Amino acid sequence: MISKYQFWFIVGSQNLYGPEVLKEVAEHAALMTAGFNTDERIPFEVVSKGVMTSTEDISAVCMAANSDPLCAGVITWMHTFSPSKMWISGLSILNKPYLHLNTQFNKRLPYDTIDMNFMNTNQSAHGDREHGFITARLRMKRKVICGHWEDGEFRSRMGGWMRSAVGAVFSRRVKVMRMGDNMRYVAVTEGDKIQAEKDLGWSVNTYAVGALTERVLAVTDAQTQAKLAEYKEKYTIDTDNLDAVVYQARLEIALEQMLSEGGFAAYTDCFEDLYGLEQLPGLATQNLMANGYGFGAEGDWKTSALLAVMTEMSLGMGQNVSFIEDYTYDFEDGDETVLGAHMLEISPAIAADKPRIEVHPLGIGGKSDPARLVFDGKSGNAILVTIIDMGGRFRMITHDICAVEPKAKMPLLPVAGVMWKPMPDMVTGNESWILSGGTHHSVISYDLTADMMRDFAEIMGIEFVHIGKDTTIPALRNQLMLGDVIWKR
Repeated sequence: MISKYQFWFIVGSQNLYGPEVLKEVAEHAALMTAGFNTDERIPFEVVSKGVMTSTEDISAVCMAANSDPLCAGVITWMHTFSPSKMWISGLSILNKPYLHLNTQFNKRLPYDTIDMNFMNTNQSAHGDREHGFITARLRMKRKVICGHWEDGEFRSRMGGWMRSAVGAVFSRRVKVMRMGDNMRYVAVTEGDKIQAEKDLGWSVNTYAVGALTERVLAVTDAQTQAKLAEYKEKYTIDTDNLDAVVYQARLEIALEQMLSEGGFAAYTDCFEDLYGLEQLPGLATQNLMANGYGFGAEGDWKTSALLAVMTEMSLGMGQNVSFIEDYTYDFEDGDETVLGAHMLEISPAIAADKPRIEVHPLGIGGKSDPARLVFDGKSGNAILVTIIDMGGRFRMITHDICAVEPKAKMPLLPVAGVMWKPMPDMVTGNESWILSGGTHHSVISYDLTADMMRDFAEIMGIEFVHIGKDTTIPALRNQLMLGDVIWKR
């Protein structure tokens, strides 16, 4: 159970049935809450807020949820019939993610003993439809999950939505430290930062590289030695150029100071803007990503913020997530793959084995050879996610992939990388990504699913495109055309 966030559980009923019924409803709500909180499929604490039977109580709990920083979402369930007009005031002001459970306390009907009293008390099928109408009438963004509350699939879906809700709440307070501009003449890393703060909550502002340079010079030997000890414990040092490693340690310490003091969850840099620095941050950035910070290369603030959000969504799952870039293809007949990598900045959180620290020339940027982590990525099912600016709106694209072991060693390529097979196949998958406007930078996650990202996009109110095993080009084209109509602003 991760205590960083809570989800408030509200049960709906009415006073029509009398105190004995309400007592039974409250007991059932308490048992359900306890069951949720002892199940590993439910990642965050569920807090019971009692049985709501009046407009005043519902409005009060919704206002409290809005102002409580621990509350990442509200979960409702109608145990009995709950007249939905009494929910209007509260739901109209609620600004937290919203989940409506369509369930009932008993799994099976007691055929031999069921009577009117039992049916009136256990009429979720009735009450949830009344509640569903008012949430539809209010045009609420919400998730509906149907099933019995003790079933594993029900709880897994509930836990997945909770992660999406955490991502949405966290997204609203993401600050990105942007060091320099994006790479010259590159289109996809551009974007409307005002629209991003309005739609996604991301505050993106620029800070001088010179401020980082000053902090690097001020890092003490004791701080540097402590960081080097961390590197030696986590990684294999496979270089004689220890001065380059030391400089990366100083870079990381200085970067983390700026990030921490400014309350930043993510940052960017660019190899074209390294004024005063001896190296482009490589090992420094990789280790910071593994410690939870978002990052985007070449000034890509959208990927940087998205990585921070997806890292937060992955709490308790190992946070197997990283910045990644589609680099080159292997068109072997029947076994086509993509090699994803970058010059330096892939997180060791996705490494298959213990990463090695190496020092090699970079070839661009005109600075000293940077230390970096070199490794092959994990195998397994994963997703690639990106957010693009479509002009007045954002589109999230999520692509299902299968990461595989590299087909052969690549001894002359000193980078961290992942090889994968796009779904449903190389041709359809890549064509779909490109037709959708997908970027060359993205976030790879072995933990999260397309459904979780879809729920996140729906909570945030942005367009969502999923490329998976059932994708076809004609269907995708139709979806994109409809999207331009539906989402045009």
